[in-house]
Amino acid sequence: MGGTESTRRAAVLGSPITHSLSPVLHRAAYEELGLHDWSYDRFEIDEETLPGFLGQLGPEWAGLSLTMPLKRAVIPLLDEISATAASVEAVNTVVFTEDGRRVGDNTDIPGMVAALRERGLEQVESAAILGAGATASSALAAVSRICTGEIVAYVRSEARAAEMRQWGERLETEVRIEDWADAERALHAPLVVATTPAGTTDDLASAVPERPATLFDVLYDPWPTALAARWSAYGGAVVSGLDLLVHQAVLQVEQMTGRTPAPLDVMRNAAEKALAGR
Repeated sequence: MGGTESTRRAAVLGSPITHSLSPVLHRAAYEELGLHDWSYDRFEIDEETLPGFLGQLGPEWAGLSLTMPLKRAVIPLLDEISATAASVEAVNTVVFTEDGRRVGDNTDIPGMVAALRERGLEQVESAAILGAGATASSALAAVSRICTGEIVAYVRSEARAAEMRQWGERLETEVRIEDWADAERALHAPLVVATTPAGTTDDLASAVPERPATLFDVLYDPWPTALAARWSAYGGAVVSGLDLLVHQAVLQVEQMTGRTPAPLDVMRNAAEKALAGR
């Protein structure tokens, strides 16, 4: 994996990786920033092949984006991780320092906060989280930064409920757990964050209130979800998974290249164009 001294490399790793929009986002940023000697690739890497891949990277490497299933698996292989990444035991960004150290961070959490802020949401009195999967811990961490009152999580099982309580304790955030059967209640919160897989919230679309507040749906393909479509139709504010993807990538580009600000609008346009072409 050699390269000339002037070339800098970055890539996204994960499995499956073929549908990742990260190359589109990062390459658009490099182009706009005039970083013509930078390249950004994608590699199909799982937990077993990760240590070997990291071990053979040369000094031309600037950073890595990580997706499933590597966000936790990478932690023991790093020299240091940020407090944000430690709070949810998930690293989605690795930056290689000039002295060869591997530093992990999580840009999903500040990315969520930035995506909400872009829609004018700086603070909320209460919030509801739908689901308790991998994304829910990051959602809880992000929401806890802007919510002044109660956070309620709607989950399907006692195991998920226990997980969510644990995340709440780790983040020093009080979380009230409710059964998924009552998830329609969530839709009346000032901020609703849907962290569930495609199709899971479709049945809730018919229960959207007449004047909904803000919905953050972490999905982006296919888009809109039934819930997001109904929410928009009723005049509610909707933040999509694409907004999250772009904002977390902006932070990655800034960390890896040292150039700020990264070109948010250029990156978003590139991602929208790529999605439209699928």
